[in-house]
Amino acid sequence: MTALGKLFRTTAFKLSFAYLVIFAIGAGLVLGHIGWNIKSLIDDQIAKTLDAEVNGLSEQYRQGGIRRLVFVVEQRARQPGASLYLVTNFAGQAMAGNISDVEPGILERPGLSETIYRRSGDAEGEPRALVRVFILPGGFRLLVGRDLGEREILRKVMQDALFTSLAWLILIGTFGGLFVARRVLRRVDAMSESAGQIMKGDLAQRIALAGSNDELDRLAVNLNAMLERIAELMAGLKDVSDNIAHDLKTPLTRLRNGAEEVLRAAKDPEEYRAALERIIEESDGLIRIFNALLTIARLEAGQSGADLQDFDLCNVARDVGELYEPLAEEQGAQLHVHIEQGLQIAGNRELIGQAVANLLDNALKYGMQENQSGSEIVLSAKRVGAQAEMIVADRGAGISAQDRARVLGRFVRLEGARSRPGSGLGLSMALAIARLHGGDLRIEDNAPGLRVVISLPLAGSSARALARSSFAPPQKSVGSP
Repeated sequence: MTALGKLFRTTAFKLSFAYLVIFAIGAGLVLGHIGWNIKSLIDDQIAKTLDAEVNGLSEQYRQGGIRRLVFVVEQRARQPGASLYLVTNFAGQAMAGNISDVEPGILERPGLSETIYRRSGDAEGEPRALVRVFILPGGFRLLVGRDLGEREILRKVMQDALFTSLAWLILIGTFGGLFVARRVLRRVDAMSESAGQIMKGDLAQRIALAGSNDELDRLAVNLNAMLERIAELMAGLKDVSDNIAHDLKTPLTRLRNGAEEVLRAAKDPEEYRAALERIIEESDGLIRIFNALLTIARLEAGQSGADLQDFDLCNVARDVGELYEPLAEEQGAQLHVHIEQGLQIAGNRELIGQAVANLLDNALKYGMQENQSGSEIVLSAKRVGAQAEMIVADRGAGISAQDRARVLGRFVRLEGARSRPGSGLGLSMALAIARLHGGDLRIEDNAPGLRVVISLPLAGSSARALARSSFAPPQKSVGSP
């Protein structure tokens, strides 16, 4: 296909051509309407002039009879630029005037008519005139008319203007359409080229913006945002694959070595039973990790199994706090719960409870002071503008500023936490739950200690952006620093 043919086939050119046709039809209708109105105006003015002349000549007839009428008509007919006059007797023979012939039957029809006429002494041409016929007593006919040459000239001028305008319109519209199509095609080709590079695997490629903020720019912005999200998901998938290969290799190896050791060294049923219990415990831990990974994947895909409903965040925070109070006492910590009333949010109650439980579980595992005495954990919920914030704060070692973004990833465990139980998925799951509900999770310094904040939009807030799909039931809390 040639470059010109490609331009003709573009949507931009087709739209330009469609607008051209519509505009041409509209221009033709407007000019036609103007011409018709001008014709009507001219005919109306001629008709009024003819009425005035007929009335004047009729008055002459009443005052002096046919002789005076013939005399007046002859005088007027000889004047330069005179109207058209004709006086005939009852037999139709001309008695006075400056025209010799009209269409048959015109003199028999009183009133206003349009006819072809011939002037006295003219042998060529068939000009048209607007005439009024008046029947006088005695069968005499009086015809007064005006030549329509000026109207025809004006009609021709309007017709030429219409055709000339349409010709220029088509010419300019065609070149304008080609120009617009070429510009649009250039941008679309650039977008297609970028898409081709992306399909070849270059996920860092982005569609260039023209800076005009038109519909193509807005489309490019949305496509770039989509590509950014795809790149994040692909990077996350790679990280998960690497983490699974690295972090799950150790428990799987330990599981296999334990079974092999039992087969080699166990001598009685009790030893076999103890070994099987250890294997089952290791297997349960692996299942929890896989379930947590599936949960995070579903949450990040915007899936949720239960209908999202309005509920009181205070009750969820209070219930989870009561559940963890005995565990905190066993570990020598004090769990304080400060809940502000009336925090209605829209979402999944079980998922929010799972997120709070993960944060409390992390605080108990990694937020305890070194001597374990006087350790304090605070769970609070409050309103901040159009947001509800749930905060879990401890007085432990905390997390350095450069590591706070990194710990939100899957299987990320800092050096001080590798000796403690956990899989590094708790904060990832809490973040995914917060984002599913249109909120976010941030990690702050508690001076000393760590402060984790989940921010969620209140019910009815314009910030609310919830996904509605399917989701598996929440799993047992898993730790993550």
